[in-house]
Amino acid sequence: MIPRTRIRNIGISAHIDSGKTTLSERILFYTGRIHAIEEVRGGGKGATMDFMPEEKLHGITITSAATTCQWHDTQINLIDTPGHVDFTIEVERALRVLDGAVMVLCAVAGVQSQSITVDRQMKRYRVPRLAFINKMDRTGADPFRVVQGIRDRLQLNAVLLQYPIGSEDQFQGVIDLVEMTADYFEGENGENHVKKAIPEPLRDEAQQARDKLLDTLSLFSEPMTEMLLAGDEIPKELIWQTIRQATLSLEFTPVLLGSAFKNKGVQNLLDAVALYLPSPVDREVVKTAESISVYPNPDASLVALAFKLTVESFGQLTYTRIYSGMLKAGDTVYNSRTEQRVQIGRLVRMHANKREELKVAVAGDIVALLGMDCASGDTFCSGEPLVSLEKMFVPEPVITLAITPKKQEDSDRLSKALNRFQREDPTFRLSIDPESGATLISGMGELHLEIYLERIQREYNAEVFVGTPAVAYRETIGQQATFDYRFKKQSGGPGQYAHITGWIEPSEESFVFENRVVGGAIPKEYIPACEKGFREAMQSGKLQGYPVSGVKVVLDGGSYHPIDSSELAFRSASHQAIEGAIAKAKPYILEPIMLVEVETPNEFMGRVQGDLSSRRGLLLGSETMQGYTVIRSEVPLARMFGYSTELRSLTSGMATFSMEFACYRQS
Repeated sequence: MIPRTRIRNIGISAHIDSGKTTLSERILFYTGRIHAIEEVRGGGKGATMDFMPEEKLHGITITSAATTCQWHDTQINLIDTPGHVDFTIEVERALRVLDGAVMVLCAVAGVQSQSITVDRQMKRYRVPRLAFINKMDRTGADPFRVVQGIRDRLQLNAVLLQYPIGSEDQFQGVIDLVEMTADYFEGENGENHVKKAIPEPLRDEAQQARDKLLDTLSLFSEPMTEMLLAGDEIPKELIWQTIRQATLSLEFTPVLLGSAFKNKGVQNLLDAVALYLPSPVDREVVKTAESISVYPNPDASLVALAFKLTVESFGQLTYTRIYSGMLKAGDTVYNSRTEQRVQIGRLVRMHANKREELKVAVAGDIVALLGMDCASGDTFCSGEPLVSLEKMFVPEPVITLAITPKKQEDSDRLSKALNRFQREDPTFRLSIDPESGATLISGMGELHLEIYLERIQREYNAEVFVGTPAVAYRETIGQQATFDYRFKKQSGGPGQYAHITGWIEPSEESFVFENRVVGGAIPKEYIPACEKGFREAMQSGKLQGYPVSGVKVVLDGGSYHPIDSSELAFRSASHQAIEGAIAKAKPYILEPIMLVEVETPNEFMGRVQGDLSSRRGLLLGSETMQGYTVIRSEVPLARMFGYSTELRSLTSGMATFSMEFACYRQS
């Protein structure tokens, strides 16, 4: 069994089209996991980690894929995540369970909109990361500008560990600033990693870059500071150790260079993953919802998190991270949400869509369980006390489509598909339009729902009529309002009685409930019913029937009847009390605002800016680089439908754009 200290659970995350999947393919090739390189858009079989037909068709990663490979004496459990913001939940749940990450940036475009989102997700889960500046062979590549962008826009203490040998079509390799060697990558697929002397013209520049690196690292190491002041040579082991400590403490971000497509720099990145990113035993102790500390000890009680589900023909495949203890095929464990005992059937280790049978998995492993019946976010444990790991952040959908089956025989197949997708993807929501009776599907963007519509037809052979996209508006309140509601019903038989008092006020969170009832004014067993009634009332606002968010409800008193009170009575009272309070709290409509980033040739900049302004866009700024301008703006989602077609028309098909949810704002 590999020591826990030699395991790396890492993810590769980035803005779309930064080369993540191409990089993953090279990692698998150089570690011997695959024996031939396939490209994302190169024909052939397609990249290993993009195994879905929709991924091959669109040339993008849609679902995160897991694999395991071996680099020298280090086992790397790797998850390749999507770059498109519509599939951000895949990044979110991967980072929730990983120990470290590689953030990939384009050497030309640098820090882009989704880079900022990924950075925010990494910070949310306190994941140490390396930065890899990819596409050094592209025209306009400028790694120094990218590093400055990381420092300015992401507020990270980023420093290059390497210096480029040439750039654009002259990019030949990198200078290792720790060992002060020139690294080249020879052979048909760059498999021969060759170290040579630094070219004479680059020695001074490399020395200056090394001095800058050591100066930054000396802030984290007293021995290094003393050696620098004394003019002593710094041993490479001390540099490696200092980089690792500063990276694990999130105070330093090592930056490496390369071109995955041209097979340069990937082996250095693998060395850096082994040297600088944490093992399961290096990560911060995990806290549960009950504030119990969980240590990565194989001999302790089992604590594991189901972080992703896929439903297949043989049953459910449950991706699971083991935080403590040991799990064997045939074990019986507790699901702390359902408080039920469940038996583990088969354990497998995933390699994209292929699997290898396992007999046992221990703390630090990421495995998949076959045939389990559970939900994403469930915690498995081996006994008392039952603990629940904290849930992951799930963003709210921003777009809705109405769909109806074309033929009666499509109805059952459609129902099966939608139930499966809702179970697998927390950002895919299902509801019924109360007026038309049509099925409504909601998601993170047009592409998100388009992929599911393709899968309904391909996997379930069901055809549907699709309505025009609708924006997922919200309602909220503008001020505090009180409620004092008495619910009484008497109709011959047993009565219904409930009385509640309290207030509502604006909140930065979607919904907050606070119980301030004292002295038994409302029995404790009725409090959950009150919260349920409050939540039900939030499903539909009074202005236009949109869901209500941004509300804090404080329950501070009331009364009950020893015979006529019931959970149903308090639930009904709560529902009606909040409806009345919201009407008094100056409710207003919120609309989703998108952060739009357009990369356009300079000659079309004026047209693009004018078009964004005509869509009620707020221009945030622009950045010019070698014939291209990147324009950033905030635009209401309602004005962005069909934008890709319009942008192609405005710029003769030469501009590209990305869009992600920014915030809700008063419409």
